[in-house]
Amino acid sequence: MIEVNCETDFVAKNDDFLAFSKESADLLVAQAPLDVAALLALPSGEGTLESARAALVGKIGENLSLRRFVRVEAKGKLASYIHGGAKIGVLVDLVGGDDQLGKDLAMHIAASKPKSLDASGVPEELIASERRVAIEKAKEAGKPEAMIEKIAEGSVLKFLKDVTLLGQVFVKAADGKQTIEQLLKLKGASIAGFTLYVVGEGLEKRSSDFAAEVAAQAAAAQK
Repeated sequence: MIEVNCETDFVAKNDDFLAFSKESADLLVAQAPLDVAALLALPSGEGTLESARAALVGKIGENLSLRRFVRVEAKGKLASYIHGGAKIGVLVDLVGGDDQLGKDLAMHIAASKPKSLDASGVPEELIASERRVAIEKAKEAGKPEAMIEKIAEGSVLKFLKDVTLLGQVFVKAADGKQTIEQLLKLKGASIAGFTLYVVGEGLEKRSSDFAAEVAAQAAAAQK
């Protein structure tokens, strides 16, 4: 799975952009580069994938960037799901189960956006932050000192259930209670791993309030 960024939805639907993205993915599968730089250095046409990218930028007049990719050698069978006009992409390595289960799991991941498969994959700083916030709230609520640590631990456990795939309630659960872990046990299956990409996730987006900026400049000029 590969994320290729552009600046507008119009370009994202452009045939040349789609062809470049497909070629990038095909090269990724065939050549197994270690990183984006290695992928861009692979041969493409009369040059490299990077020169093809640069030429396309010149042609359409909009910047394009090949941001990240994942290449999975599955332990089981890969299931995939693309949502929102290629805004969200999911790969799931499912061991056991069937195609329908794989599809359901991929759709669940797209909808619920777990941070990891289980608690071991959740960054320690997120857990520490959740515990710290819970302690502060308990103190503000006037809870007894002896209870605060227990309250914080309960909040952390709830947080981990919410952000880990195995702990989440399956979005299609008829009873609204069945977790992914319970679903997998029922189906005699397991998940070796998954990848969730949300286009642009983590990128800092520059935003400016032009009117506020002008007002601030005017106020400074008056002073």
